[in-house]
This record gives sequence, structure tokens and C-alpha cells, in this order.
Amino acid sequence: MIKNKKAKWIVRILLFIGTAISLYFVPWILVKAWILPLPDTIQEQVDEAIGYGFDGMIVYVDQAGKPPAYYTGGWKDREKKIPADPKSLFKIASISKLYTAVVATKLVKEKRLSFDKTLTDYLPELKGRIENAEKITLKMMIQHRSGIPNFTDNPSYWENEQQNGKNALDFALDLPASFKPDKGYEYSNTNYLLLRRIMDDVLGYSHNKYIKEKILIPLELKNTFFSITEVDLDDVMSGYYVGYEEDFKAREYGMLTTAEDVGIFLRALNDGSVFDEEEQEIYPYEYNHGGLVVGYQSLAEYHKDIDAVVVQFINTTDFEGYEWNLSEIIINRIVKIIRKKKGYEAHRRENVR
Repeated sequence: MIKNKKAKWIVRILLFIGTAISLYFVPWILVKAWILPLPDTIQEQVDEAIGYGFDGMIVYVDQAGKPPAYYTGGWKDREKKIPADPKSLFKIASISKLYTAVVATKLVKEKRLSFDKTLTDYLPELKGRIENAEKITLKMMIQHRSGIPNFTDNPSYWENEQQNGKNALDFALDLPASFKPDKGYEYSNTNYLLLRRIMDDVLGYSHNKYIKEKILIPLELKNTFFSITEVDLDDVMSGYYVGYEEDFKAREYGMLTTAEDVGIFLRALNDGSVFDEEEQEIYPYEYNHGGLVVGYQSLAEYHKDIDAVVVQFINTTDFEGYEWNLSEIIINRIVKIIRKKKGYEAHRRENVR
């Protein structure tokens, strides 16, 4: 009996210690962000987000039947104490994959590309350098079902990221496939690096020019650019990484644009107006997306139930921390605020009748 009691106490003590240890590792900042009462306004939510340590933030909301709305918090430039500006240019990183997927679809419709052709049909020199290259189709690449390793997952790439970005494909060659073609899913930046190279070859000029011709000009997106070299740095929102004083604004990360331009594009993608006849039926990719590079994280979402586009830019990152998770919680709460307000307005209209 004494032994049984002693054993029970030992078990209880061990369970208590285990619970205490697990609670120590709980990301309480995420719990707090999730469970706090929902603010009444989007601006209050933005201000709350800045309180979690983000340097600056821009939110764009385009809800059908209402003029677009802009919300900001924190700094455009922390050192110079310049407040966040809704018209600032921002590095959207992987949101640019949506633009790539749209123009790839247009090239397929024009019969200049085929989603069913393989990587080696277009880049035969990659046979033996990328495993299964002769079985990987363009559609698999667009949908991240190719099994091609992600060059940004290669630790060597980050030893000199800006320089290595000029020959990024080298960091995905001669590596084992993540899985057999079309037998899994793994997000890989290498897929889109290759797609863009194929489009350049097929077009005979930069695919960026084609994006401008087929998307930017028709949608009148006058504040979307393809390189930091095309813009005035003073127009770009500063970018910060937790623990570093450096402003990463001058680094090259591809496409820059305003929250409004992303919002206009995203609505056109979701309502189909970015496509010509029969293109939307063959479009094989996503309709929402996020982007993450050093100093810049972005989310662009369309919500059909409230017919609203929400674009969120945050200029603070930490790949080892919880900043990305926080940004997802924040945009979810913004959408809840819009949804709640729409429900209230609909209820009010019913009562007026």
C-alpha cells in the first residue's frame, strides 16, 4: 500500500514537471493574439498588432459596394521615424507566383506552352541534373507536385543569399527528389524559377514584359515593378529582421508593388476578369497567396462570403520566431471584423424594412 502511494506521488510529480516544462515552451504571444476579444475596428486590430513588436503594417480592404479602405500602423522607416504609408512599395515575394501562373495559363491558351509537356521538353540540359526531369510536367511544377527540391531549403544558399540568388538553380541540382512526380506536395521556389526560365525561352524576351503586357497594363497597375532597380528607394517601405538594426530595403527580392495594386489584381484573378476566354477553365493554381523574404511578409486573400479582398503587409520578419504565425492570426481577425460588421449591417437593414 505504501509502495503504491509512493508510486502515485512520483507519477504526479513527474506529470506536474512535464506540464510545467510544456507550458514554458507554449508560444504565449500567439495564444494572446488568438484569444483577445475581437476589436470593433480594423484600425484597432492593426494597432494591437503593432503592439506585438511589428515595426510597420499596411492593410488594404476592398469590399464589394464600398470604396477601398486603407489602414496603417507603425513605421515606414523606423530610423527616420516616418509613419507607415499605405502607398508605399512593398516586396511581395511569393505572391508574384500568382502573376506567373496567370501568364503561364495565357501562354498555354496561345499554344506556346503546354501544361502536359515535361521539364526536359523545354530544358533538356536538366536531364540527370534534376531527378525525374523527363517525367515532371509544367502543371506539376505550377502546383508544387514535382518533387524538385526547394533551393531556399539548401543551407549553403543562405551563406551569401544575395549573391547566390543570381545562380539559385545551382542549389537545387544533383539532389534527390523529395518524392516521385505527382505523388506528393512540397512547396518549392525552384518550380517557379524554372517556369520563369522556360517562359523567357519560349517568348524570346523577359516574362516580366509579358506580365506587364497581359496583366499590368490591362488592369492599370501603375505601381507594380519587377526589381528594386526600377524604383526610387524612398518610395519603398523599410524591411526589418528581429534582432538586427539593418534596414533590408535595398536588397533585391523581385516584384514590388502597393497593397492597392495587389488588391486590384487579386480581385481580377478571383472574379475572372484577368483572364481571356477559356483561360480560367485551365488555370491550375491558387487564388490567394502569401510572401516571405527577409524584412517583408505579405498575405493576399479573397473571401467569397463577404466578397472582400484583404491585403496585409508587415515589414518585420524572423524565420526562427512566430512572426509569420502572428501575421496569419491577425489577418484572420481582420476578416472576422469585416464579417461581423457585414452581418450587423445586414441585420440593421432587415430591421429597417
